[in-house]
Amino acid sequence: MYRQEEPEVNFEQILERIRSFLGRFRLSGGGGAIGFIVIGLLAVAAVVWIGTGVYSVQPGEQAALRLLGKFSKTTEAGLHWFWPAPIGTRAIVAVDTVQSLEVGVRGSTPVLPESLMITGDENIVDVQLQVQFDIRDIEGFLFRVVDPSGVTIKDAAETALRQVVGSRSIDDVLTTEKEAVQIETKERLQHLMDAYLTGIRIREVKLLNVRPPVQVQDAFDDVVRAREDKDRIVRLAEAYEADILPRAQGDAARLREASQAFKAEKIASATGQAERFLAILAEFKNSEEVTRQRLYLEAMEEILPGVTKFIIDTQDTGNLLQLLPLSGGPAPIPGFGSVSP
Repeated sequence: MYRQEEPEVNFEQILERIRSFLGRFRLSGGGGAIGFIVIGLLAVAAVVWIGTGVYSVQPGEQAALRLLGKFSKTTEAGLHWFWPAPIGTRAIVAVDTVQSLEVGVRGSTPVLPESLMITGDENIVDVQLQVQFDIRDIEGFLFRVVDPSGVTIKDAAETALRQVVGSRSIDDVLTTEKEAVQIETKERLQHLMDAYLTGIRIREVKLLNVRPPVQVQDAFDDVVRAREDKDRIVRLAEAYEADILPRAQGDAARLREASQAFKAEKIASATGQAERFLAILAEFKNSEEVTRQRLYLEAMEEILPGVTKFIIDTQDTGNLLQLLPLSGGPAPIPGFGSVSP
């Protein structure tokens, strides 16, 4: 999670070496030079001590600096200097590293009763959750909450999940509303993390396993299979509808067009006959005898070509064979002649 920067120089060892070095000079009797040596050694020690204040922060890390035990500031990636210990201390934290926490499961092993929760319709469901997070505020993460990435976020995640599951039915949690449960749990957990000033940002909340308790697993499996059968039948019905309905609509459109054409044809024919009758009527009124004769002749032109005709000769009825039918028609009647069409 984070690394505490330690002084690179052990002051106890330095002081011990200085005392042993000065002890050798006392034995040799160099009293006048001892003062200069001590000053020189102290100067070297001061330079070394100041040099221990140099530190580096890698990309994706931040350093929290404390001066005399009080938080001072944060620094980003790069090479920096700050007062060395014991005046100043620093802690370097990997703020961009995404960390993971599991609720209700450890690895692949469920943890009971941590994973058992009561839904809004008073059913018991086994829920396993994974939370991914990183650090947004290094000051809050290090100095405001005890173990924010451990016990604190674990308890808050379990609390948020139980609140969400407790407000929904078991069907929502098991099947249709899993995505909504994840979103709402993430929002509630982030709210708790902000309220506790943990400095943690929730990146993702994912439901690993959601299932009923083992004791009623078979009954819930039957319900799920029934729901799947229902969905399958509905999809088949929709496919049948998608196949039949366009064809029925096409047939209906074709019948409408045919009826419209039939209607237009009959109207046009009736209109033409009416206009023709009116024209004949007008001519008939102008010359009734001529028009009557013409209509008679036109009717005969239509009727007589398809009829076998017999012509009576009223002048001579003594000869039985007035006309010999060569077309295989009926024999002539005495006093009659026949004319084929």
